[in-house]
Amino acid sequence: MRPARRRLARWGCIGALLFFSAVCCAAPISNAISAYVALQTGRSDDGGTDGGTAADIPPRMLAAYHKAVQQVGRYVPKCKAMRWPILAGIAKVESNHAIGHNIAENGDIRPKIYGALLNGSGAGGNTTALPDTDNGRWDGTASGERAVGPFQFLPSTWGSVGKDAGGDRVADPHNADDAALGAAVYLCGEGRNLAQRSELKATIWRYNHSGEYVTDVLGWIDQYTAAAKAPDLRSVQGKVRTVMEAALSRRGVPYSWGGGNANGPSYGICCSPSGKSGANIKGFDCSGLTLYAYAKAGISLPRTAAEQAGVGQRIPAGLGTGALKPGDLVFYAYAPGHDSTIYHVGIYAGSGQMINAARPGTAVRLDSVTAMSGYAGGARLL
Repeated sequence: MRPARRRLARWGCIGALLFFSAVCCAAPISNAISAYVALQTGRSDDGGTDGGTAADIPPRMLAAYHKAVQQVGRYVPKCKAMRWPILAGIAKVESNHAIGHNIAENGDIRPKIYGALLNGSGAGGNTTALPDTDNGRWDGTASGERAVGPFQFLPSTWGSVGKDAGGDRVADPHNADDAALGAAVYLCGEGRNLAQRSELKATIWRYNHSGEYVTDVLGWIDQYTAAAKAPDLRSVQGKVRTVMEAALSRRGVPYSWGGGNANGPSYGICCSPSGKSGANIKGFDCSGLTLYAYAKAGISLPRTAAEQAGVGQRIPAGLGTGALKPGDLVFYAYAPGHDSTIYHVGIYAGSGQMINAARPGTAVRLDSVTAMSGYAGGARLL
């Protein structure tokens, strides 16, 4: 883990009465690329979360996360609720799951992943020089320290938590299996209960002393947790099912600022508050997706999220997300209680999930309803 640093990239969001009234967008969880997750297989060997194939995680890395969850009990038997989405959330922010590197069958990652040399220069956010502790064995330099591997361990930390997950008698932070197990051991501490949100937050803070980092990682954990479970449509019938199936069928379609209409994905416009153009991307923004899905059930919706909040039976935010039913629109606002400030809309899928076109750089996916900030209630049209 690297010294605390600020992650500055944030997608701004503009509501119907603000500058970009033609479209909606979403507040970010991270500045990383797509986190669309589609359930393809079912497992129950990772602390209670169904195992899925995450489209933005290389299969070999995902296998390493599952393996680490299975093995961590040998080293921290009192650890509770370690799950692969926790490891995936950390690795997403630290290295984007080693994407762009070759991951061998045995888990070795090449080229190796190195962070900035922590010499106090300011590069990579470091302001304090750290002396060398491994004579360059893991970080490739004896002139100082730098974080290594997909989980970005300092060599000094790796020396205390590194474990051999593959049986070759070497604990290597540049090996996917070893690195994931080492991260699980570190996060478990002496035996934490990671099912408790407060303890999970404290654990992530220990990994990197940055409130922004904690928010970033928690967002990815929530997304992986929610998206690894497919919604159960067996009890959903009629037009509600039509809406949900239409939206779910578009999972993986890229986000496009201003994109989407009643006929499906379309090229968007320029530009989002962060300067991201949808003009060359055929896809959906948040309200474009809801407009499309409801059109399949014969219901015409206005174009923006704020306008869509005025359709159907309004579900007050004060009732909590437990008042939502599958097929409901779910809204998020800068100032909950003031619908003119609504900036985002999704389709509630049940079990705390929503079908969501989140922000530029992502794809239509399942998210937790807690993945966005400013919950502003819902609307029931069916």
